[in-house]
Amino acid sequence: WPSIYVGIDVIVNQETPHLDKVSAPSLLDLLESLGTHDAQFHVLDFGSIFSYQLGTMIYLAGKLLHHSVPKWEKGESIALA
Repeated sequence: WPSIYVGIDVIVNQETPHLDKVSAPSLLDLLESLGTHDAQFHVLDFGSIFSYQLGTMIYLAGKLLHHSVPKWEKGESIALA
């Protein structure tokens, strides 16, 4: 099917501090939180911390902004990016 996305990643139970290597600097990446975890989403360049619960969707310039989901206490973390 046609898609507006360059690629789709499924990230399972990983701490992910990084910059995106594939995305274009002028585009936003969509991240969707799935699973049973109780986590936080950090945008390191701004020093911002967001709740990252089930169903959370975040649009982010992932090639330009360092971001991460640090270690969480319990549950399974699944993210579509």
